[in-house]
Amino acid sequence: MNAPDTDSTIPAETGEEGTQADIAAEVVEFTLGEERCAMDIDSVDSIVETKQITRVPRAPDAVEGVMDLRGETTAVVNPTEFLAVGSGGAADSILVLDRDDDKQKIGIRVDDVQEVASYPTPQVDQNGDLTGIETSAIEAKLVKGVLRKYIGEVDDDGIPEDVDLVLWLDISQLIDAVTVAKEAAANNQV
Repeated sequence: MNAPDTDSTIPAETGEEGTQADIAAEVVEFTLGEERCAMDIDSVDSIVETKQITRVPRAPDAVEGVMDLRGETTAVVNPTEFLAVGSGGAADSILVLDRDDDKQKIGIRVDDVQEVASYPTPQVDQNGDLTGIETSAIEAKLVKGVLRKYIGEVDDDGIPEDVDLVLWLDISQLIDAVTVAKEAAANNQV
């Protein structure tokens, strides 16, 4: 099966009939520093531009502060505090999370939103299959897996010209890490 010459995810074939593989991941892709990352599309309520952020005293370093978003106070989290990513451009976008169990809205600051993409099962490596890939995010269990983004043409055997790796972040684990950091900061203030 051939893909267009542009960056893309492609449907994989599961059998001789040429049916498409099950979609294992539907994500929003974005950049953090020099890394390309993703989170489940179901976790995202909206994507907004960065507005004025008010710093909150004694908040953990990962919490940049709060901002007013459509009349609601939204906490802004900088995930680079937990991920060893190189420096990138200005963090211009915020992915506002849609999580029922949160007391207030949470936004994740990202450098740039790239696209919404679907990945078939053969292009997804889950946590159990991540040996040999060294990153602090995997070690801290903040990554659900690695997505293989096919680049360029794919030959008749299903082998692409090139592959980019995308870190598939576990947003629940990331928010839990922020909560632990917040509790530690509160205990240090006492």
